[in-house]
Amino acid sequence: MDRHHVSDAQQTQPLPDPRAQWVLSASDEPRPRRRAWPWLVGLLLVVALAVGAWFVGEWIARDIVTKTIRQGAITQLSLPADQQIDVDIEGAVLPQLIAGTLDDVTVASDDVTFGALSGDVVVRAQGVPVRGDAAARSAAATIQLDTPELQTLLEQIPDFPAATVGLVEPNVTASTELQLFGAGIPIGITLTPGVADGDITLSPVSLKLAGAELTASDLTERFGDLAGVVVRDYDVCIREYVPAGVTLTGIRVSGDRVIADLDIDGAIITDPALQANGTCA
Repeated sequence: MDRHHVSDAQQTQPLPDPRAQWVLSASDEPRPRRRAWPWLVGLLLVVALAVGAWFVGEWIARDIVTKTIRQGAITQLSLPADQQIDVDIEGAVLPQLIAGTLDDVTVASDDVTFGALSGDVVVRAQGVPVRGDAAARSAAATIQLDTPELQTLLEQIPDFPAATVGLVEPNVTASTELQLFGAGIPIGITLTPGVADGDITLSPVSLKLAGAELTASDLTERFGDLAGVVVRDYDVCIREYVPAGVTLTGIRVSGDRVIADLDIDGAIITDPALQANGTCA
């Protein structure tokens, strides 16, 4: 082969087009997009931790407030250290602590004794300042007495047959004897409970003599002044057993219990005079 012919062939070969290289570079596959789900998981994890921290903080705050209220009740009422006291705080506690007021608190305990008065107590208060430096917006209580507890309370009435007391809704029953010429005449008494000036009252509404029902007037006609031992209202003062800031407002018989309703002065939180027991005239 002629050397000049080979050289010419080599000289006539086309050079690569630079633009072709540029086109190939531009056709590289695009980089894959970053997936969003790891970020979403991270966000959800942060939210879950925040919620968990809130609930832990709420649980701790509720536990502290509950124990503080319980201990306060034991101290103020001189109750045994192991007295069962249930404390219920409505709503989330943390926001209420920040606001400085507990919206609604209920404290309950069975077999609480205030001198001669004892029963199952429930206290409910609204707008209770957490620092104890202001009056509560409102507060009230109920005391439920069973028959033995009522009998113990009524023993404070001189010459009243407390040991014979029973409950027949809506009344209180008792029995006694009228002494006539040395003979005892059994009398059954049905009394309606009420409230007058913060005292419990028991008013006779009917009597039984030898199985026959009589009115107070009938008994007075038969026995004259002797009937006055039975035909009268009985008063029971409980003010000496409860703080001066607590006032009896109602009483009723429900089933086998007597339920007493009491109003509590919200200022009892800050006023020592209202915290001290009242007096009976």
